[in-house]
Amino acid sequence: MSADLEDITRGIPLSERAAHLRTAIVRTARRLRQEAAAETSGLTPTSVAALATIERHGPMTPSEIAEIERVKRPTITRTLACLEREGLIDRAPDPADGRSSLVGLNGAGRERLRRLRGRKNAYLARRMKDLTSEEVETLERAAEILERMREGERS
Repeated sequence: MSADLEDITRGIPLSERAAHLRTAIVRTARRLRQEAAAETSGLTPTSVAALATIERHGPMTPSEIAEIERVKRPTITRTLACLEREGLIDRAPDPADGRSSLVGLNGAGRERLRRLRGRKNAYLARRMKDLTSEEVETLERAAEILERMREGERS
């Protein structure tokens, strides 16, 4: 049985639990962005997300990136121009469509993502070191559940 509008065991409405979770996620994400600020100079959160998408999916067209990132084509065009100015991506002609290009991550882009992730991971590791093993396991399980919830959006 899944949770409906109210959790029967504790009488807390699901909407209140969702609000609490949202607040924790937003504040944690903000803190992670602050922690990585030195590595993101010149980049917006959208740019960093696009860079990670390009890394994860390999060379792809701007339209494919826009679809995955759920943004409009003009937004991704500006984002890719920023990434190109920063020297983090390369473009090559799309062999399937001469009017388009394939955007790929270059060595500088990979290195920037590595440093960015390293700072964020180090911050979380510092915050987690004083937790009990049960709390760490709970966070790991929560991460799996959050990923599953996010993946369910694509269906």
